[in-house]
Amino acid sequence: MLAERRFRDRTDAGRALAADLSDYAGRDDVLVLALPRGGVPVGFEVARALGAPLDVFIVRKLGVPGHEELAMGAIASGGVRVLNESVVQPLRIPDSIIDSVAAREEAELERREREYRDGRPAPDVRGRTVILVDDGLATGATMRAAAQALRLQGPARVVVAVPVAAEESCDDFRNRVDEVVCTSTPRPFYGVGMWYEDFSQTTDAEVRELLARAGGEEPMSTQAAERTVTFDAGGAALEGDLAVPAGAAGVVLFAHGSGSSRFSARNRYVARELNAAGLGTLLIDLLTRDEEAVDARTAHLRFDIGMLADRLAGAIRWLRQNPDTRGLPIGLFGASTGGGAALVAAARAPDHVAAVVSRGGRPDLAGDALPHVRAPTLLIVGGDDVPVIGMNRDAMARMSPEVEVRLEIVPGASHLFEEPGTLEEVARLSAGWLSRHLGAAS
Repeated sequence: MLAERRFRDRTDAGRALAADLSDYAGRDDVLVLALPRGGVPVGFEVARALGAPLDVFIVRKLGVPGHEELAMGAIASGGVRVLNESVVQPLRIPDSIIDSVAAREEAELERREREYRDGRPAPDVRGRTVILVDDGLATGATMRAAAQALRLQGPARVVVAVPVAAEESCDDFRNRVDEVVCTSTPRPFYGVGMWYEDFSQTTDAEVRELLARAGGEEPMSTQAAERTVTFDAGGAALEGDLAVPAGAAGVVLFAHGSGSSRFSARNRYVARELNAAGLGTLLIDLLTRDEEAVDARTAHLRFDIGMLADRLAGAIRWLRQNPDTRGLPIGLFGASTGGGAALVAAARAPDHVAAVVSRGGRPDLAGDALPHVRAPTLLIVGGDDVPVIGMNRDAMARMSPEVEVRLEIVPGASHLFEEPGTLEEVARLSAGWLSRHLGAAS
């Protein structure tokens, strides 16, 4: 157990946790159950490393009204309710308030059961070793409800596993379940999100996509084998994940946003949809590991748009030389600050970039490069992301009237496209735009 660890994102955390669970690898009796939504990316990496099936165990936190981040309890499937008396008693929260919050959360629990399982029955846990996974433990109320509800279903062994936890919460579970695995127990703890560089909310779409991948539900025709590659970009050795389906019409280079990485769950969801549409994808880290460590302290490199554009230029050169992608039209997909970097890179390489998509992007950061962009550009912004809508409209006004530029506003979406159905709309719009323009370029 590490005294302290700050994870890049939930994917990184899942891989670290999987290493601590290696004794369970290759066993037929093991089942990984992840607590949605944040526990699912972590559980996906654990299940993949152990060679175990993955499903969800749905629990809802009961937040104190007006201070919803503070858990007064939790509910789980099967009518289980667990109260956090250390919160309920000092605040003198009446039963009527608890019942009202519980009724609302029960409706959401039922919705998620339908949303994630799509008619599939819950897995039979009788006689199995079940590893309950979440992205962290603070008070532990949610996990306590999960463990209590799970016990009623007759598993042989219950293991609670999280990448990061408050030490007292980790210790509390030692008397509740058969084994507790907490990769990191930092002191002082503060909160789960403090120990992630990227703790953006996981969406319903991402949960469904990861469950489908874990269950092998993708049609074989849409699967593209992914491999990790390393390439030079102006003297920096960068890593990326390349996937090229058979007969690809083009390849899309992803530029992540500030503080994120190539493991961005949202970008990876969109990439899978592009693969299914017959497009290759390359998701890269724009910073080296050493640079990420510096940027975590200073937050300066993530806004160096010129340098990030240089990194994208290096990736474009690599794609043009790599045997698997040589000759394929290249598109760029940028998120947040990556949108600005993608437009600068497109302006610098007008003969080699066939289309650009910006998701919740900052095209304004491209500055004087905007009038020189020649690639057809799609700007996708959430309808509730009012300041960024204005930035995108201002950027459009600076772009050449001879270039096809479209602004698509997704109703009800915030900056991160966390709301149900909004990330699917991003993927649909992106696949249509990139397929059309990369197909024409080929």
